[in-house]
Amino acid sequence: MRRRDFITATTGTTAAVVAPVLSSRPTAVGTSDVIRLRSGLDALTALDNSRGGHVGLEQAALAGAKDALDKQKLAASQRIRRRLFSVAADYTATAAWSAVDTRQLDRAQSLLDRALYLAGMAMDSVAELRIWNAYAMLARQRGEHAQAIDSGYAAQATAVTRRDPLYASLAHARTAIGHSNLGDRKSALRSLGYAEEFLGKASTAEQRPSWVAFYGPAELTAITAVVRDRIGDPAEAEAASHQALSAIPVQFRRNRALATAQLALAQLHQRDIDQACATAETVFGLMSGNPIPGRMRSRLGDFYRDLITLAPDATVAQEWGDRYRSEWSRL
Repeated sequence: MRRRDFITATTGTTAAVVAPVLSSRPTAVGTSDVIRLRSGLDALTALDNSRGGHVGLEQAALAGAKDALDKQKLAASQRIRRRLFSVAADYTATAAWSAVDTRQLDRAQSLLDRALYLAGMAMDSVAELRIWNAYAMLARQRGEHAQAIDSGYAAQATAVTRRDPLYASLAHARTAIGHSNLGDRKSALRSLGYAEEFLGKASTAEQRPSWVAFYGPAELTAITAVVRDRIGDPAEAEAASHQALSAIPVQFRRNRALATAQLALAQLHQRDIDQACATAETVFGLMSGNPIPGRMRSRLGDFYRDLITLAPDATVAQEWGDRYRSEWSRL
């Protein structure tokens, strides 16, 4: 793939970040080519952590997947071919995740299906777990909570969970959210318990791909806040949200904004209307300079819906609604 073609396929910062690592060479493809392609994945992951999903990110990831598959035809060995299928699976999963984050649900489904096929060709259980994790999040957005749980179980069944407890923890945490959305308190708390247990066994020295760097004690605490709020424990959810925000690294700006929106929901569900509105308003500041991804817009939409249900006549609720509509018309 020619460098100028890749740049044309992307926009702004996204293209500038990843274009240099996706240039082609006419010679036999080997390990150094795989490494260069994977460095492009790292750059896209960093961009997602800061800005969230967007069209440029998705296009750049798809261009990376195409480059990996084109190089696969010139691979020097079967081992290199499998590694390139793995890279293509990860790039496609990155594009799919961007579509999930922007709530382009049908496109996300198609891309996840493609990514799962490529992961199977690569015999890459880490990529498979990543894709099932995203399937669970997509099912949640569609309100298909039983399917979200099934996707969590599929993630738990991947081979990598038997080798690395961090991945097992992530799979159980995602399953816990599915149970909470069905109102199954016992199963949700049991899955959270497994997630905590496995995370306690995970090594921090293990080398893992950059996409999973978001997951650790801080993210599990943020997930705990979501689960607790949805099973009717808003005070526990608020405490977990504060704990998560004290620990989520600054570079994970989108995740910090999501945790802040969840904190606002927990405060609202305790009828602390003024504080909840003040907390929710800070989300706009956290994401200042970039459009708010669809998944976060949905979380704020949940807040506004509950706000007008619980306090339709409160002045602060009306003021927050005006800010909400103003932000929406700007984005």
